[in-house]
Amino acid sequence: MKLTQKIRRFLYYPLLWRVLHMPGTSYKGTLPQMDKSERELQANLEKSVNKLAVEIGERNSRNYGGLQGAEAFIAHTFQSYGYAVRRQSFQFDGVEMNNVEAELMGKDRPSDIIVIGAHYDTVYGSPGADDNASGVAALLEIARLMADSVQGRTLRLLAFANEEHPGGAAMETMGSYVYASQCHSRGDKIVGMISLEMLGVYYDEPGSQMYPRPFNLFYPELGNFIAFVGDIASRDFICRCIGSFRRQCQFPSEGVAAPPFIADVNRSDHWGFQQFGYPAFMLTDTANFRNKFYHTAEDRPETIDFERFARLTQGLALTVNDIVNN
Repeated sequence: MKLTQKIRRFLYYPLLWRVLHMPGTSYKGTLPQMDKSERELQANLEKSVNKLAVEIGERNSRNYGGLQGAEAFIAHTFQSYGYAVRRQSFQFDGVEMNNVEAELMGKDRPSDIIVIGAHYDTVYGSPGADDNASGVAALLEIARLMADSVQGRTLRLLAFANEEHPGGAAMETMGSYVYASQCHSRGDKIVGMISLEMLGVYYDEPGSQMYPRPFNLFYPELGNFIAFVGDIASRDFICRCIGSFRRQCQFPSEGVAAPPFIADVNRSDHWGFQQFGYPAFMLTDTANFRNKFYHTAEDRPETIDFERFARLTQGLALTVNDIVNN
């Protein structure tokens, strides 16, 4: 880091402490050997990503068959793990879209709800392996791993349609906003929401990670970590989750709770929940700040590091188990 950058970092840090400071420390060093359960996770993740991004392909209102195929695959997978599936329908671009929900009712605190969500649609012209077949694949593995594990809060697992709201449509047309609005109308007590938004791309080369300024002064230049990203209103929930993740998972992680006027912290399904006062953030490989194939036809499974993706998903499942049950 250049001297001028070091000076800027020194001057900015006291002003940004609440934005930047997270509990625990990011894992550094060689990743441990994968165990049998992580190898199983890796195989399942590869299977789901290939199903969505290769066999089904583009998933949106212009390729409606792909959108329906993804919805059916997700619903069938939830059901195969013993979940009852509910759908929430809404209209976009002249077609019906569906959010797909699976729920495990809590035993000790059933009125407290944790939502884990991922969008299954894509932008026009992209097979969407990282964006966001990776998020959906992780969602399905969390569903599998949590199927018999809920004792505390209620866990809702959501696959959302129309996160991309293509063609310049309003963000209120996102399936996650529609869902959060309905939850608010019912008076649901959502105590936290995590959006799984692009989880599969990792690089070890210097300069492989970019940032909007001034965050480049404080975060690593290697794109080998997972990011916990939300706004300042959700800071407590972000800290709770990244602290749990760092205690239980040997995987690099960074976190930020930024002011909402920084637009990049709002670019996922957690945005809709924030509009109704629910604590929410996204877990992400940082999209176009790392992935050069973001929103292109080249967003394909071969760009995903499935071994690291499996390690991450294992740690994420442990974190979800912690925030649901403890």
